[in-house]
Amino acid sequence: MRVLETLPDLLRGDSRVAVVFAYDPTSAFSDGVLDLLHDAGCRVMPWSQLADVEPDLIVSASENVDVPAGDCPVLVLPHGVGFQKLVPDSRSSRSRLSGLVPDALLEAGRAWLAVSHPDQADQLAAAHPKTAGRTLLVGDPCFDQLRRGLPRREEHRRALGVTGGRRLAVLSSTWGPTSLLGREPDLPRRLLAELPYDEYRVAAVIHPNVRSAHGDWDIRRALAPAVDAGLLLMSPVHDWRPALTAADVVIGDHGSVTLYGAALGKPVLLAAFGHDAVPRTAAAALGGAAPRLDPHGDLLGQIEEAVRTHVPDRYADIARRAFAEPGQSVARLRTAVYELLNLPEPRSAPPLPALPAPSSSPVVGVTSWRVVTTAHDDAGQWSVTVRRHPSAAVEDGAADEERAGVCSHLACDVEEPDQRLAESASVLVERSPVRSAVAALRWADATLARFTGCLLAVAALDGGGALARLRDGRTVEATPTGPDTGPGLCAAVVYACLRAGAPLDGTIVALRAGASHEEDVALRLRPTGQLP
Repeated sequence: MRVLETLPDLLRGDSRVAVVFAYDPTSAFSDGVLDLLHDAGCRVMPWSQLADVEPDLIVSASENVDVPAGDCPVLVLPHGVGFQKLVPDSRSSRSRLSGLVPDALLEAGRAWLAVSHPDQADQLAAAHPKTAGRTLLVGDPCFDQLRRGLPRREEHRRALGVTGGRRLAVLSSTWGPTSLLGREPDLPRRLLAELPYDEYRVAAVIHPNVRSAHGDWDIRRALAPAVDAGLLLMSPVHDWRPALTAADVVIGDHGSVTLYGAALGKPVLLAAFGHDAVPRTAAAALGGAAPRLDPHGDLLGQIEEAVRTHVPDRYADIARRAFAEPGQSVARLRTAVYELLNLPEPRSAPPLPALPAPSSSPVVGVTSWRVVTTAHDDAGQWSVTVRRHPSAAVEDGAADEERAGVCSHLACDVEEPDQRLAESASVLVERSPVRSAVAALRWADATLARFTGCLLAVAALDGGGALARLRDGRTVEATPTGPDTGPGLCAAVVYACLRAGAPLDGTIVALRAGASHEEDVALRLRPTGQLP
């Protein structure tokens, strides 16, 4: 995947070079690779036929491959940041340094290892002397593209549905038993359950090896409660990078994505950190510097504390240990490729394309909520604080409660696919705007008749606001001052006022639902006879 991300920029517009991708179906992590290459329009050949075409250069982001005999040079690009992880060795029962090529390639003088910092060359030589003189300092093209993408941060946030003052928490998991998902597989769901939906979005960047080993279907099955609650599963090819630039906080492990986030100046919390991280590397330094997340503690409080106390240059020294001379990688790597091809390099400067927004919206619609409201009366001035949590992420057993102005209830959209939830909901909402109050009232009466446990049926009105029908027959119009409140929050305000005994006619209620919603909602009783 790193080759697919990098190679087009290096060889753009050069008809002297033909690029063919070789596919090895015997790899343990080959699942999905062929589809990815075909979707990109690449010409693909079986790995077994590679020797037949007599390549002039082999570029690989995997060091653990069998290349055909001959004198063709092999350029190995790191598929992460440097050489910072110990991985199982498929050729023995031991572990090895990730990124280290077989001895035969080094002894033949064919292998060249791209590094992003001079210290990595020293690290390799100390761990494996045969690598001495076989490294090329090129920098990190992925990090450089991430840095170029930072000015488009707001565009990336809008594409991910992170608007109106919300924060984006990005979960980053490498692969293996010591990874974040290996240690804390339920953390995505718990985050969705604890972070208020109107204040946070949560995205997950999962290492391609996890997707390849398990398949997207099985990952979505295992993470189904979190996905149903709005977890954004980012594509491991392109979309994870704009998600990282859009992040307000990164929750990760010893994988490269976490280090990229720290180097971009993001707040970082480590939910796991494996013993397979290589000592004295930049990743190991991050493990000693970044605060730990207690996965079973107050997740919201820990995240808000990390964001509040963070300073952008906190990990600047660690970034300098991982990336030498940022911004030069494309030019250096192109020079290296053309020298290995024994071709004159084009005179024009290599292109520096901007980081694109996510290729497709991964946003999943949430249709049921555990809503917690706090109603407060200050000498007749009512305010309601609303926090909504996707019910798919909330563990079963959470019951409605009422105490000292605080109450919780289940609210569902009428499109909720789980009939059990719809039948248990205290509030049912029609989010698609209804053209008239009469149509809204008819819908509400039919809904209350169908769902006998529902206390409040609320329909969005064309032009803004919502009409709420109570089971006792009263009708309340809720008109917000802001354009983006939506019927769900209007319904929460009406329900909270109903439970707290607040007047439902002529009352101005201050709604607070996180940074994205702080506005007034006017409530007015509308007798049936006055409906147009």
